[in-house]
Amino acid sequence: MGSTATDKHAAKRRSGRRASEEIGRLWKTFLVNRGLNASKTRDDVVTVFLETTTHMDLQSLHEAVRRRHPGIGFATVYRTMKLLEDAGLAHARRFGDAKETLYEVAAGRSHHDHLICESCGKIVEFVSPEVERLQDGIAAKHGFELNRHRHELYGRCPECRG
Repeated sequence: MGSTATDKHAAKRRSGRRASEEIGRLWKTFLVNRGLNASKTRDDVVTVFLETTTHMDLQSLHEAVRRRHPGIGFATVYRTMKLLEDAGLAHARRFGDAKETLYEVAAGRSHHDHLICESCGKIVEFVSPEVERLQDGIAAKHGFELNRHRHELYGRCPECRG
């Protein structure tokens, strides 16, 4: 018998829960290795950040965390994001000549590249095995062994061109 939409939704929730638990373990291990204590305030920042699905600046994250924990200071959010970066659970990005840093969840996500609208700032993530193969081929042709890369394409989105 085929699986139903309900079965698929339940499986997706279980998978998401396992990924979230694994990220939680990585975070706790990182804190222990750094000799840092867990704190409710820091955990609130981590929880709110890991629930995001967009690229988020510190001010927006601070506002989102304050809805859960009204007394939290901006410095706590800043320091926690630096720790998440060090732990490999967050990526800090500066697109184009933007002055602000945007953060995206790194843990549990596959590699992707970005399209950035220079008019409105919209960011679209994309995955292209063809682009990845081309990059690997170009690197090999020039004798490079790639460790990482960042691929950002700039232009105008359909809404801004419209």
